Amino acid sequence: MTANEKMTPEGNSEQLGTNSRTDVRGANSSPSDILNHHHESNGHQSNGVSGPEVGNQENGGLVIAQPEVNSLAENLATVRPTQKVATPRRRWHINYGWVTLISIMVTILGLAIDNVWVGFSGAISTLVVSVRILLPSWGQIWSQLVPGPWRSFIVGCGGLVAGIITLLMLSGANQQPDSRNIQINWDAIGAVGEVVGALGQILIAIIAVYVAWRQYVISKELTIQQNRITQQQTIDAYFQGVSDLALNDEGLLEDWPQERAIADGRTASILSSVDSEGKAKIIRFLSQSKMLTPLRRDRHLGRPILDGDGGYAEDRATGVRVIDLGVMLAGADLSGNDLRWTELSEANLVRANLCKCDLVKANFSRTILYEAKLAEADVMGTRFFYGEAETASPRSRTERPNYKTGEYTGAVIENADFTNVKRLSDAQRYYCCAWGGSKTRATIPGGCEGIPNKLER
Repeated sequence: MTANEKMTPEGNSEQLGTNSRTDVRGANSSPSDILNHHHESNGHQSNGVSGPEVGNQENGGLVIAQPEVNSLAENLATVRPTQKVATPRRRWHINYGWVTLISIMVTILGLAIDNVWVGFSGAISTLVVSVRILLPSWGQIWSQLVPGPWRSFIVGCGGLVAGIITLLMLSGANQQPDSRNIQINWDAIGAVGEVVGALGQILIAIIAVYVAWRQYVISKELTIQQNRITQQQTIDAYFQGVSDLALNDEGLLEDWPQERAIADGRTASILSSVDSEGKAKIIRFLSQSKMLTPLRRDRHLGRPILDGDGGYAEDRATGVRVIDLGVMLAGADLSGNDLRWTELSEANLVRANLCKCDLVKANFSRTILYEAKLAEADVMGTRFFYGEAETASPRSRTERPNYKTGEYTGAVIENADFTNVKRLSDAQRYYCCAWGGSKTRATIPGGCEGIPNKLER
């Protein structure tokens, strides 16, 4: 049937006219065009019959009235060429489990009736179906049972054994005239089998050790994670306890001597039981809450005095701290932690490890840093003394500090390690070179040329 033919309801084709409306009734006509053509043909056959108005012919085409569209849409199937709808084929689902059971029964039947062919066919069928069942799951089993780093190793070992066995099988080739080219050396293969068996046992032992080690690593990681959670809960309880102890019902800092003593005891106890990260958290909390800052107090009641700007007034010379760290951090490991803006003045940090710490704006005035390690620490704005670097000097047991001139306000930095410290200012470098001693001077970045050694040792 050509493009100029149309199927009639009777199934016959009729030739379409090649007029100006050929594009409307062509092979690529839209459903509305086919409806127009159908009404055109019906209009010529139903002259004088009453019914809805068909429409007028405008510019060589027909305009269909709206009431007749629905009825014509129902007859659209008679206008279009008949198309066969392809029905999907029914897919048979094979239950391989039942097939395997039937194959096993056939094998047993063959053995029972002493029929070789029946037993052989049942065995082959069982083997094929079993492989078909196991093959899709082999990839998942391989990826779950064998660790990633071991897969290539195991495949390589299998290839090595196969290659060695093949070479041994070919080792007797062409040695005897008028014989097969390939002769199997069974003695060599037996020896290789024993070696492979021994290697297999060793490999199994290695895999068992590897699995035990992985279990140990996983258990260790879980233990560390649980310890961190427990430690954080302990630190939170400490924060709440110290806050309740130091503050009154109105939220004001009203600590008494006995309360300060209990707070010191709690702090010393928890600092000895947490790691370096926990110590840093506690120091940051106490510093930001002004519990490590010497506060100006009422001489009669000992209560802190407000500074008039919404905070508590500081008194570096005669102030009293809520918590006095004392020797709590002596020899402590605080390496790699954030200690920015912390108040560590007058603390005893003998042999403390502060390597790679962020010490920006930390206060180390009158702090004992004897043999402390500050390698690669960031000391931008870190306060080691008050006043001018030329007049400042380390703390003294007998002399009172002068916070205007800097005398006896500096940190004790003898034998401290300042290797590769970051952002060391000129004033800091001068003080460290002048009062650090020869061992400390050797670690100061930029050297100490032109700066006197005031310790003379």
